[in-house]
Amino acid sequence: MAKLISKTYGDALFDIAVENEKTDVFFEEVKGLKQVLLENPELSKFLEHPDIELSEKVTAVEKIFHGRVSEEIVGLLRIVVTKGRSSNLMEILDYFVAKTKEFKKIGVASVTSATELSDAQKTKIVEKLLSSTSYKEFEMNYGVDPELIGGIVIRIGDRVVDGSVRNKLMSLKKELSGIQLA
Repeated sequence: MAKLISKTYGDALFDIAVENEKTDVFFEEVKGLKQVLLENPELSKFLEHPDIELSEKVTAVEKIFHGRVSEEIVGLLRIVVTKGRSSNLMEILDYFVAKTKEFKKIGVASVTSATELSDAQKTKIVEKLLSSTSYKEFEMNYGVDPELIGGIVIRIGDRVVDGSVRNKLMSLKKELSGIQLA
C-alpha cells in the first residue's frame, strides 16, 4: 500500500515537474525538504500526530515552506497532509528523487571492496560504469567488507556484479562438491 501511495503522489509531482520544465528545481527542493525532515524529526511527528487538527497541520506547512520552495511543492505537502498521508511523505519524496535521477540518467552505485579503494581506483570504476551503462553520471557509495577477501561487488538498483574473491571461492567450492570421484 505504501509503495502505491508513494508512486501515485511521486508520479504526479514528477509529471508536473516535466510538464512545467522544473525538473531540476523540484529535484533540488525535494532533496532540501528531505534534509529538513531528517534534521527535524519533531516536524514529522507533528504532521503524523492523530490528535492535531488537519487545518493546524496545513497552516504549519504553509507557514514553514511558503516562499522557501515552489508553490507546487507546498501544494503537494498540503494535499499529503490533508489526505492523512503524512506518514508516507518521506517515501513519496524518495520515489520522486529516484524517478528524477532515472530521468536525468543519474545512476546510483554501491561499491563494496575488501579494502579501501584509492582515488585512482574509484575513478577507473566510475569510467567503466559510464562506458558500460546508459547513465551520464553516477552517485557513488563506497563501503569496505573485509569478508570479501579481495575484489569488489557493484550494485546498481537491483543489478549486482560480484567480482569478489569470496564469491569465486564459493563458486569453486560448489563446482568441486559436484564432482564425483571414481
